[in-house]
This record gives sequence, C-alpha cells and structure tokens, in this order.
Amino acid sequence: MTTLAIEFAASRLLGSVFGTSNLVWASIIGLILIYLTLGYSLGGRWADRSPEFKTMYLIMAWGAFSAGLVPLVAHPVLRLAAQAFDALQVGVLLGSFSAVLVLFCVPVTLLGTISPFAIRLGVRHTQEAGRVSGRVYAISTLGSFLGTFLPVLVTIPLWGTTNTFLLFSVFLVGVALIGLLLSGERRTALMLTWMPLVLMVIFLHLGQQRLKSTSGQIYETESAYNYIEVLEVNGYRLLRLNEGQGVHSMWHPTQLDFSGPWEQFLAAPFFNPAPYKPENVQDIAIIGLAAGTVAKQATAVFGPVPIDGFEIDAEIIRVGREFFDMRAPNLNAIAQDGRLGLALSRKRYSLIIVDAYRPPYIPWHLTTREFFEIVKSHLREDGTLAINVGRSPEDRRLVDGLAGTLRAVFPSVFAMDVPNTFNSVLYATNFRADFQNLYDNLLYLHVRGDIHPLLLKSIESTIIHRRSVPVSAIVFTDDHAPIEWITNTMVLNYVLFGELSTIQGVPK
Repeated sequence: MTTLAIEFAASRLLGSVFGTSNLVWASIIGLILIYLTLGYSLGGRWADRSPEFKTMYLIMAWGAFSAGLVPLVAHPVLRLAAQAFDALQVGVLLGSFSAVLVLFCVPVTLLGTISPFAIRLGVRHTQEAGRVSGRVYAISTLGSFLGTFLPVLVTIPLWGTTNTFLLFSVFLVGVALIGLLLSGERRTALMLTWMPLVLMVIFLHLGQQRLKSTSGQIYETESAYNYIEVLEVNGYRLLRLNEGQGVHSMWHPTQLDFSGPWEQFLAAPFFNPAPYKPENVQDIAIIGLAAGTVAKQATAVFGPVPIDGFEIDAEIIRVGREFFDMRAPNLNAIAQDGRLGLALSRKRYSLIIVDAYRPPYIPWHLTTREFFEIVKSHLREDGTLAINVGRSPEDRRLVDGLAGTLRAVFPSVFAMDVPNTFNSVLYATNFRADFQNLYDNLLYLHVRGDIHPLLLKSIESTIIHRRSVPVSAIVFTDDHAPIEWITNTMVLNYVLFGELSTIQGVPK
C-alpha cells in the first residue's frame, strides 16, 4: 500500500514542475520497478541470512522513514527546477528530474525487501510454501489496490502531496513499531519512537510551505487531476496547471482581449452565409472550460446565451469562480468529461468549442472520428465547431491529423494560425461552407456598426492568418489514435534539440 502511495505521490510531486505526461509517468514507474526488483533480490538473500521478525520490522521502519524524508529533500530541488522550467533551462531540468527520481531508490528498495521476508518467515514447512506465498501475494495486491485509490481520491485532494508522503510513512513506521512490540522487541521499538516524531516535525515544517514560489503567485492547490496555480501579473490573472508551461485562462477586470487563442473561437459561426447575425447564436458548449475566459468573451459578444461548460476538474471550476469572476448566470459549469457530458446532453448547439488540448496533455478520446461524430450530432443545422490545437514551428502533424479526421465527418474544414503563439484553430461546419462567407459577414458586421470589437478582431485575424487545410489521409479513431506518439516526439524534440514547443496560451 505504501509503495503504491509513494508512486502516485511521486507523480504529483514531480507533476507540479515537470508535468504529468506519460513520459513522466513512464520514468517514475520504470525506475520504481527497477528499485523493487533490487529490493526483491536483496530481500530474498537477507531473509535467508537473518530470518527474524526483528530484522524485517527494522527494514520496514527505515524504509518508511526514508520515504517520509523524500519531500523534505526534494522541495529545494523542485523549486530550482520550477525556476529553470520558466526559463527553459533544459540542463537544469534534466538534472533535477534525475536527482528527484534517485531519491526514491532507498525507500522503495527497502520496502521491496518485505515481501520475500514475509514469505520466508511465514513458511515453516515446505508443504505450506504455496499457501503462504499465495496469501502474501493476495494481501500485497489488496494493499496495492488501497495504495492506488487512497492517495488519488482522498489524501492528495484533502491534504496535499507532501502530507500524503508523511501520512503513509508515519502509518508504516507505526506498523513496524507494533510488529517489533508483538515479536518481543520492546526495547528496539522504544529506541525507534523518534522516527514518527521526526516525521511529525517535518509535517509541521513543510505543511504550510508553498509547492512553488512563482513570482506573482496568489493561490495554489492540488486536485485529483492537477496542480493548480493562479498568478497575478500587471493586473492580469493567469491560470496555470501542473508544470505551468501554458496559460489556460486569463482575466482582467476591464479587458477581454488577451491576444491568445480564446478570441479566435468567436469567428466560427460566421462561416455561415452572410448576413449572419450574432443574435443567431442560440447556445454554446465549451469542452475544456478551465476558468471561463472563452465563456466570458462569448457572453460579451453574443449576449447572455446559454453556455454549457464541461470541465473534468471540479476544483478548477471552483478556482474560476473565486479568482476569475466565473459567475455569469448564463454559464452552466459541468464537472464532467467533455465527451461523456456531450454524449449525455439532449441539447443541440450553435457553436461547440473544444479547448482541451495542450501537448503533451491531449485526451486522445477527444480527437477521434467517433468523438467528432458525437459533436456533429449535437450541432444545429447551421452549427460550427472550433478547436484549439497545439503545434511547434516545424511540426504540424497534430494539426494535419485532426484536420484529416474532421474532414471525415464534416462537410467543410478551415484553419488559421493564432499570431505570436504556437496554436492553430480548426473550424468545421455542419453545412457546406466557403471561406468567402467570412469576408462577406465581416463587411456586413462593419456596416451594422453595433458589433463588439472583439468579434470584429477575431474574424479579421482568422482571415489574415488563414492556413490552407492539408489533404491528409490520417483519420484518428477510437481504435487507433497515436496522439501520444505525436506529442511525445514533439516533447523529445524540444528536450533533445531545444525546439520550442510550449503550446497553449499567451506567449511569454
């Protein structure tokens, strides 16, 4: 249980700086498996040389105690890494990432010795070997189950990553001390009572410390899904998640134009034949609501139309309401996976926005033909789809693949590059459309004279920064959507060759 809890807590410890991509997960899982392998091998030999309960419980106590020391040692390293990440200092990042992973060598290796010890001590006759080992494996697997769900669902959301390390460490040290008492080693148990006391001191020391010390930080928290950080810079509030390379939402008390990808969604309905009026937009769905930047802009441009905003992380919705004024009465924030929420919805929308991609965190199930068929079935006859897609300067494979997938579902697909960012916006229509419609509607809206300037800017930018949509044979499906392969190579190109691939949000 404690080993699995450490593994999940390790992913969150690293996630606030290095992110939670599958590359990070692979590094954590891979090295912990190596440490466990070493522990199993050492434990088997150790148990044969010293088949005593005292030895096993001493090893357990030291393994648990050393696990509790990990966040104490890791915090200064991670703070340095966070600063290096903001400055894109790759060498420091790789060094700190490696250093933190090495910290898990001692506790996980020591905890790995316990299973062979338990089997060795439990087998008194050879006839019992199968039954005892089966019982140990069964208990071990049950413990792994608890260690998988307790940190994710209970301890990390309620008490944080650092306290999760300390909670499980104190618990296991307690188990070891009780085991020593039950095996008649009262003196040894009393000599080790300093361990939980030291861990409690560490708890008091680290419990109130911030995970990051980013300039302008006004709030941070951890949810079941993300490390969440709110910054205030020159009067603008920024929502950053995990490693912070990307701004997911912005807010200013008097400004709506942030020169990012959010504004470009507003142009989508105007691929309809002219004259198309803003009043024609009847309702909107946003998949990837974050802290509500798009919803606020859409309300300003189209009026108080009903907006369903799907955001899988309920904590982000709470942060949006508290720090980003996400309280518009026309916004219905729904804490649910976007694909599931849209599939269950009985509504049809004039505009559906997908703002849930940011390499390397791209939910593949929101990129497939089957997903876009769900989207199409929830669009009105004059409905449009707009999606924000990350790319790098030299790598447009993700954009091309999504364009090919959209073409397999929708009659017309268009594209534009958001200036000064590494974002592209793809538009798909539920009807046969022509890009000329955008020109005609822009002229109509200018003549009207009562149109929000943010809408005019959005359409103008879409026209100026239009990109040709490639003829791509790639179609992502639920059976085969190699999103991780594409995004991982984008990340590796950055790590190995220094190619900037920071995707979503306002440029630095």
